[in-house]
Amino acid sequence: MMVKKNHSFHLVDQSPWPVTASIGALTLTSGLVKWFHSMNMELMILGIIILIITSYQWWRDVSRESTFQGLHTFNVVSGMKWGMILFIVSEIFFFLSFFWAFFHSSLSPSVEIGLLWPPLGVMPFNPFQIPLLNTIVLLSSGVTVTWTHHSIIENNFSQANLSLVMTLMLGVYFTSLQGLEYWEANFNISDAVYGATFFMATGFHGLHVIIGTTFLLICLMRMNEAHFSSSHHFGFEAAAWYWHFVDVVWLFLYMNIYWWGS
Repeated sequence: MMVKKNHSFHLVDQSPWPVTASIGALTLTSGLVKWFHSMNMELMILGIIILIITSYQWWRDVSRESTFQGLHTFNVVSGMKWGMILFIVSEIFFFLSFFWAFFHSSLSPSVEIGLLWPPLGVMPFNPFQIPLLNTIVLLSSGVTVTWTHHSIIENNFSQANLSLVMTLMLGVYFTSLQGLEYWEANFNISDAVYGATFFMATGFHGLHVIIGTTFLLICLMRMNEAHFSSSHHFGFEAAAWYWHFVDVVWLFLYMNIYWWGS
């Protein structure tokens, strides 16, 4: 029986994916605790697998709703835009907590760390080496993702495909450089409040870069399947907004933690 809809909003169908995502997140968190305390990664890997499978199927359903079922009307997209904006605002406050902790500790170092910042024995990174290169890489990726957006608007999907591939390559390069930086670090997350704030802030930013890269990779796959048009491509717009947010957060990280904080 066809149900007639007299509204322009999208009431989602019942879905198992929020439940399985919650199970995956709980398994991953518990697995991380187990890994930290007993060096056993099995539960953490299981959580990652559950989240990957759930994400694939959930994103598949959303793509079907927007592309083939026509459920994402202009009113629905408007609501989704506000949802994405509010999500990014929540992420701003998430990183604000790390900056708050950093400035609280650095502007008035406690006696426990010798009234010094950075604490004695901690050798911070040179801001004009890998951190500066990473800044150039991430700002360049902001340019290429904007190029992709304008190409989609102009229905030039060959240019959009090229620039989005470049964005993905820059994102992977950034993550590789940050991994190298962590590998070469002469301090770790347990080295006083400096190590804790540094690795929490830059580590969560690195995680956001990985998430954003995955977001854009899904957009590239959808674009190659002709899911986007010049007037209907909010999936990519949301990814681009998220990527620009990651860019801006990195600028604050670079100026305050790498440059001023060192």
